[in-house]
Amino acid sequence: MSHPITTVRIRRALTAALLSCALLAGATACGSGGGSGARTENDDVSVAVAAFAEAEGAASAADAQAAAAEPTPSTSAERQKFAKTRFVANAGLAAGATYQWIIKPYKAGKFKKGAKGRTVALVKAGLAGAFAYNRLKAAINNAKGDPLLSKAVAPLSSGIESLKGLGSKLRKGDANDADISSFQNVIGGVKDAGKSAGAPVQDQVPSLSQLKG
Repeated sequence: MSHPITTVRIRRALTAALLSCALLAGATACGSGGGSGARTENDDVSVAVAAFAEAEGAASAADAQAAAAEPTPSTSAERQKFAKTRFVANAGLAAGATYQWIIKPYKAGKFKKGAKGRTVALVKAGLAGAFAYNRLKAAINNAKGDPLLSKAVAPLSSGIESLKGLGSKLRKGDANDADISSFQNVIGGVKDAGKSAGAPVQDQVPSLSQLKG
């Protein structure tokens, strides 16, 4: 089963190349001096987002192939095991994205006005916020395949739903301590629920292109 590994490598390489080109273009324009040709922070945000979107579009076909290669469980025991596996994978990606691109840079002061690299940090945080919400929703749906896990995560649905829209706040630089805490608390709750149901969750940092998936 080499398709998923190959897909990740392709996605990461493509995203890195596109992002480098985008940031290089921004740096070149910004370094050209004042005047009407100078780039603004909003220009840099647009360039970064476009790079992520282009990388995702180029990798979509490979994603479809990897998904098609995924086995389908048949027995009840296999379905429960598969449910836990998918739950752990999706919850782990949500946790990894949240820590890497939201909590970590927030604590480092990257989201503050005037901070070096703030523009790109906010773009990544916004994408990570939306990604984490979607992966957590998927994890809750996965949990339905295992009775114990489903019962454990049931109380977390409202907390996960409260994260909807926070990605946009993060991207705009409007997120506050309470918003960051919401992500931390929900991720913590999901990890506790998984552990109690025999499905421990470990952080898995997604590639940048996956944030647009």
